[in-house]
Amino acid sequence: MVELTKTVENGLAAYYEYVAAQLHEWVDPLSNEQFWRKPYPYGNSVGHLVLHLTGNLNYYIGARVAETGYVRDRDREFTEKQPPRKEEALKAFDRTIAMVAATIRKQKAEDWGKAYTAEREPEAADRFHIFVRCAGHAYHHVGQIVYLSRELART
Repeated sequence: MVELTKTVENGLAAYYEYVAAQLHEWVDPLSNEQFWRKPYPYGNSVGHLVLHLTGNLNYYIGARVAETGYVRDRDREFTEKQPPRKEEALKAFDRTIAMVAATIRKQKAEDWGKAYTAEREPEAADRFHIFVRCAGHAYHHVGQIVYLSRELART
């Protein structure tokens, strides 16, 4: 069982780190103005998606598993009128990824099956499930960021 727990820990932590690396690959070349510009009248800016991923992970993993005390304002993730500079938003995202990876590595074999509840998350019944769901959610938005970054590079 110890070997399986280590495999799960290493695989999940590495996946979150991979997601962060993919995000940086597409976001780092953007200027601060591009980071916050919406290339279409609908949808989100890259920056707002980064705020959303940061808030999502800080709430579902930070507050609900690591017990960080984080309080989420989900609507503000998409509507922040005075957003931080790109560099600050990315530092917050990177700190969040580090917290998620550290939280994963702290889980014991018996922790993965512990009951889990959170607002707006009725499907995840245990800790393992929320880590997997959040990983999928993060990569989904990285896909959107890839698309938006390509569009921003054309304009």
